[in-house]
Amino acid sequence: MTETKDEEQVVMTPKSKTANSTTLIIERKRIQKTDDKMHVAGGQHTGIVINKEAVIENGTSEPAQLSLEFRVFLVSGQTGKHTQESRILRFWFRPSPDTVDFPSDDKQASVAQDFFKELVSPKDFPRDYVGFIKKIMKLMQHNYQTIKKIEVELKQLEGEPVPVRPLSAEEPLGNVVVLTAEKVLELIESAYPNPITIHDVAKENGWDEDELANHVAELESRNLVKNLEHGAFTRQQSHDVQVTIVKQMPTMISSKQPTIAIITAQYCEKLAVDSMIENKETFVRYTTVGCSSPTSDGPITRFGESNVYTLGNIGAHRIVCTKLPTVGHTREAMTAAGNTTTRLLGTFQKVDYVFLVGVGGGVPHYTDYKKHIRLGDVVVSYPTKDKNIYLYCDKATVTDKGCEFEVKPYRPNNLNLQEIAANLKLSADNDNEVTPPWVNYMRDALNTFGSSSEPDFKPPSSETDKLYMNIGNKDIIEVAHPLPQDKTVKRQEGRPRIHLGSIASGRQIVREDSIRQKFAAQMGVLSFDCEFDAVIESILGNCKDSFICIRGIADYKDGTRQKEWQPYASLVAASVTKAIICGMEAPSNI
Repeated sequence: MTETKDEEQVVMTPKSKTANSTTLIIERKRIQKTDDKMHVAGGQHTGIVINKEAVIENGTSEPAQLSLEFRVFLVSGQTGKHTQESRILRFWFRPSPDTVDFPSDDKQASVAQDFFKELVSPKDFPRDYVGFIKKIMKLMQHNYQTIKKIEVELKQLEGEPVPVRPLSAEEPLGNVVVLTAEKVLELIESAYPNPITIHDVAKENGWDEDELANHVAELESRNLVKNLEHGAFTRQQSHDVQVTIVKQMPTMISSKQPTIAIITAQYCEKLAVDSMIENKETFVRYTTVGCSSPTSDGPITRFGESNVYTLGNIGAHRIVCTKLPTVGHTREAMTAAGNTTTRLLGTFQKVDYVFLVGVGGGVPHYTDYKKHIRLGDVVVSYPTKDKNIYLYCDKATVTDKGCEFEVKPYRPNNLNLQEIAANLKLSADNDNEVTPPWVNYMRDALNTFGSSSEPDFKPPSSETDKLYMNIGNKDIIEVAHPLPQDKTVKRQEGRPRIHLGSIASGRQIVREDSIRQKFAAQMGVLSFDCEFDAVIESILGNCKDSFICIRGIADYKDGTRQKEWQPYASLVAASVTKAIICGMEAPSNI
């Protein structure tokens, strides 16, 4: 046995080993004596000690404070066979050496993520077990002083295919849009209620008019698109009970006037909200603004901003639901979104409450199960420390000290809708035995839509909910969704969770992954959407004191990237909307 200096060392100890897994513990310890069962490193590795055998300690170990899991593919040099391996890092923390304060939960998460990003950096990612463990020990030795202990579990997985995943965190720009029937339907749905013409769509996208016309004819045969006068096309509203084309909205008696307005931006969002409304009728107003230059088929009628209003009941409340023709920050999109909102609130002047309902991108929490947002969950705009529920980032500047953001904040004067949402979340979180009302509303709607609805509102497979972490530049790595430390706490299948926090938008922060994460952490943002600030400006300009944003999570960016999840995410958001409305006091004039 050899005496050593009473200094803190980084010690690796085997914990357990099976036929297909190995678990190691790497921790900071003071070791006074060593023996032949230990390897004490020297030279540039001084301060590292390796126990050759497992050490059994008395007492019960505390559960890990955080964990991160990712997977790697090992390739046999002899056979070329791929073997997938799960690697789990479990973290324990301690106060920093220069303070007695224990790192906060957010600080722990930040340290764990920074450690992980440095560990798996593509520049020097370890290619074998020894290099992987060695890098963990060296990182602990020289940095990350608040990490007390890391448990490393390496487990080989059988029968897993090599995954197909994006190569970087950002999509390539400037891609040519391929002409397909699905793409044409997407454009028609996006423009709805504005009609589109084959001439305009072909010109805007550089497509052949005859080929485009063939795709439109196919969509017509599937009852997805209908032909209007003047050679224009729009979405066939197959789910509406009654659709009336009007030049202006008919006059309504006072008791039939809606007091709640719901604004959507995508066609599937509008369908989802409509499925929550009873006794509904839809009015569409098309606006023509003259003719464009003539073609071989004669002059083409030009359409202005059209409007769609679906009226009906949710619970004791009269509702009007509309769809914006487009959103975003082009001048045309901002003008159209603002005009549509202003026209809605001008037409229905008894509206007191405004709901912005649809899809958004979630802000994942890579290490904390309770804070993590998954696809199909819902984020409800809720006041942060500054009482803001929505933030628009005009500009983000990267400096030596970090990121600086120019932000336009928005808040309602009345937070009664947010309070109802908070009570719904509290009830659901406290009682797992009772099915939350929004889950029942969602199931009823799925039964109504049936299996043949288009779009398909059924939940996609959870296997498609892939989580990636940006690890520097544009490199990403797939990581596992965090698991609860308490194994008795699990997500229930088909039961989305509600999260409360602010919602944000802004092209620069949405586009750049690292900036988006920093903005979310700094501002307390839980979801990003596709720029609704012009809509909120109109709501506030029309002196509406109560408004709320409800975002079903369809991806981990801004809700526009993963089409597969959009219908289901829209339906969950609409179901939560109905639950909030049913929690409101009934209006006095009905």
